[in-house]
Amino acid sequence: MKETNYIDYLDSVQQFSLMHEEPFWMMEFRKSALTKINSLELPSFERVKYQRWPLLQVPDLFSYEEGLMLAEDFLTGDSDAPRVIQVGNQTVMEQLPMEYIEQGVIFTDIFTALQEHSDLVKKLYMKLAVEHDEDKLTAFHAAFMTSGLFLYVPKNVVINEPLEALFVQNSQVQNSWIKHVLIFADTNSEFTYVEKYETIGTEKNAANIIVEVIANPGAKVKFSAVDQIGETTTTYINRRGHALKDATIEWAIGVMNAGNVIADFDTDLIGEGAHSEVKVVAISMGKQIQGIDTRVTNYGRNTIGHILQHGVILEKSTLTFNGIGHIIKGAKGADAQQESRILMLSEHARGDANPILLIDENDVTAGHAASVGRVDPENLYYLMSRGIPKQEAERLVIRGFLGSVIAAIPLKVMRDGLVDTIERKLSK
Repeated sequence: MKETNYIDYLDSVQQFSLMHEEPFWMMEFRKSALTKINSLELPSFERVKYQRWPLLQVPDLFSYEEGLMLAEDFLTGDSDAPRVIQVGNQTVMEQLPMEYIEQGVIFTDIFTALQEHSDLVKKLYMKLAVEHDEDKLTAFHAAFMTSGLFLYVPKNVVINEPLEALFVQNSQVQNSWIKHVLIFADTNSEFTYVEKYETIGTEKNAANIIVEVIANPGAKVKFSAVDQIGETTTTYINRRGHALKDATIEWAIGVMNAGNVIADFDTDLIGEGAHSEVKVVAISMGKQIQGIDTRVTNYGRNTIGHILQHGVILEKSTLTFNGIGHIIKGAKGADAQQESRILMLSEHARGDANPILLIDENDVTAGHAASVGRVDPENLYYLMSRGIPKQEAERLVIRGFLGSVIAAIPLKVMRDGLVDTIERKLSK
């Protein structure tokens, strides 16, 4: 199949940038990325053959989305919470308490941020965490990004309530969804951010989502996500952390999508004493294919990177966990640990748990554990001996197996929603 010549979209990209009143540097950034797409390779996902997936469908940059739901249709929990809701490419709600605004917190859509905080965004956007020319998918994203979010928490600001983002893909129309989330935690700031992805409609689409989390020295970020993108969407998700001296980024991610997915969850521990905990749960079902690369790279001395991945596979689905711990030369005292485990609930399903440790330094600590297997019959027997039916006993075992990530999600309404999703998938 002949590859698209993306440079043919140069005029459309320029017009889109002008329409959104982007600064000149952003237009030039898009154009530069556009010229590189054809020459770059697709990223490698060990044991996942996705190269023929329709991930590079150019979006209609000038589509008008009619009949989108109102923000109230998606409200749950505290309606006054700091929150952004986007449906399709439109922002339908932004709210941030005045006390945070007065402290200098910015929580807004990416186009407003580009207009009102251009210099700050320019320093960060696809510069530190994800670079635009890493591969074909990042360059495509940089050229065609159509919506997104910017969160900035200034120095020494501590926010005690979660900042929430809800992103609803509009698959009532055919259009690729190219979303960018940029989060900057300035020095010694501390906050929790939670995001959720959903789909309305059943049109076949592609999604390309990049999330960048930059943590300055001493910053502490707790990041939670529940991904529930629809069955007819083929998805690429790249979440990347960039942690400086003594910064901490904790990830809790529920991968509950219904369509085919490749996901890259990475953290670069740049500064001495930086720390990252990555917890991922995933369920695959039907004929779904999900490939998840989770990587922590220790660049700084005395850095700590821990990965915990648990997945469940049903029917004829495939789930691949690639856990990568990489200790770079010079990262003395670093600690890299990982655990990847998959439960198989069908003899027709396929699971891979691949631990990869790359150690380029002495005086470090590293370890890994990986397993693919069925529900422990002893656990089932114990529960059934107490009068619990087999199907309910299996669900209890699975919920316990996935519980470490569920417990790490700070919002009760999101935890409950994740549990409901798991129950619904297991009951099909």
